Amino acid sequence: QLLEAKASLSLAQTQHALQLQQAKAQMNNMVPKKQFEQLQNTLREEQCKTQQLQESLQQQAEQTCRQLVRTQEEHEHLVQAAVEQAEGLERSLRNAEAVLAERAAQLRDAQAQLSRNKLLIEELRGENRRFAMALQAAELKQKSMEEKNQLLEEQASALKQLIGKITPVSLS
Repeated sequence: QLLEAKASLSLAQTQHALQLQQAKAQMNNMVPKKQFEQLQNTLREEQCKTQQLQESLQQQAEQTCRQLVRTQEEHEHLVQAAVEQAEGLERSLRNAEAVLAERAAQLRDAQAQLSRNKLLIEELRGENRRFAMALQAAELKQKSMEEKNQLLEEQASALKQLIGKITPVSLS
């Protein structure tokens, strides 16, 4: 039992010496109380600053997020407006193309009518030339008839005079 007690005592002394060495090592690693308090204050200040920075970053992140949402909504509105404007322009273009096609058809019809009118005018000019020639021939014929009529009137007048001379002579 004495041997066991000595062994236990020796073990306890060794453990105590080891603990003493560890305590001394910790004491050497320890910072003085004043410096520890300064470090604690600095740590608290830095933690405060860190907290404030985190809050500020959080606010900025929220603000940026809201701004991004607004920008996205504005972008969507702009895109929608652009799409509507493009659709309106497409409708206008289709309407203008339809009007142009209609006008082109009208112009083709007018061109065809103009061509027909030119042909009619040429035909009328031809007929007019024929009528002018016929009129000229008729005028010449009328003049010739008037001259013959004049001769006949002169002959009739001469016959009347002759009859006028013969009738009193034959009555007597």
